[in-house]
Amino acid sequence: MTRALPESTVGNGTVGNGSAGDPNDPAARPENVRRKPVRRKNSAVRIVRDNFSTTAVSSLRTFGRAAGIAQAAVIGTFTGIARGTFQWKEAILQAWRLITVTAIPAVLMAIPFGVIVSVQVGNLIHTLGADSLLGATGGLGVIKQGAPLATGFLLGGAGAAALAADLGARTIREEIDALHTMGISPIDRLVIPRLVAMVVVAPLLNVLIIFVGVLAGYMVAIGGQNVTPGSYWATFGSFTTTADVWVSLLKAVIFGFIVVIIACQRGLEAKGGPRGVADAVNAAVVLSVVSIVTVNLVATQITAMFLPTRLA
Repeated sequence: MTRALPESTVGNGTVGNGSAGDPNDPAARPENVRRKPVRRKNSAVRIVRDNFSTTAVSSLRTFGRAAGIAQAAVIGTFTGIARGTFQWKEAILQAWRLITVTAIPAVLMAIPFGVIVSVQVGNLIHTLGADSLLGATGGLGVIKQGAPLATGFLLGGAGAAALAADLGARTIREEIDALHTMGISPIDRLVIPRLVAMVVVAPLLNVLIIFVGVLAGYMVAIGGQNVTPGSYWATFGSFTTTADVWVSLLKAVIFGFIVVIIACQRGLEAKGGPRGVADAVNAAVVLSVVSIVTVNLVATQITAMFLPTRLA
């Protein structure tokens, strides 16, 4: 006696093929059905292009925010001085803090720099038989390049780290939000005093590095290079002009301005707890050093075009 097949099995045409048409079969469910792999359209070139465009846009936005902080700080500085509301006490306090963290490293950096310039240039000049020109070359090297760069690196290292850590910690503790709530501008309260302090301390450090660097080069020249003191100072005075010193001071001020804007911007935008403060400090130091090197290259080219080296 033949057994009749169920209607559901016959109707689905699954006789001899198992239960592939059974809706209760796990293999027939949509999530278990194998699909053909879809070829990705995003190639490596497109991914690189997208990442580059995203980074470029983010960099431009960051630069725009930094430029906005710089503009507001400069305008607020002159406005505060004119109205008599400038925080002189806070500016003096910040200047003293910058001096305490940069003065001794400035001296320690200026001594080996002056010695290196004197030794390296002295060997070349001695080979050419122009030992009397050591004062000119060593002095110009320290004044034009060594002192401004050393000042910028010190401010971009110790100074930027201190400013970014201070403002970053205030941001994490929501002190910046509290200032906004009370209607107080963080630019006026925190950035402007630090800007003035940095701009004042930068040329002072530059003068200190020039003095120590030239003196160290002089000691090496008369002690190890057999150069007479009279010829050293004579050539130094003949080739070094007041314009060189003013350019050096101006470069130091520009470097200090760049450092304080970058450090304040990274500190005010810190987020993510203590890790965010550390990231802000690292970013402030790296961006400051890169910016100083780039600006120094441009400034050196402009100076060489319009203020070439000449006899005083």
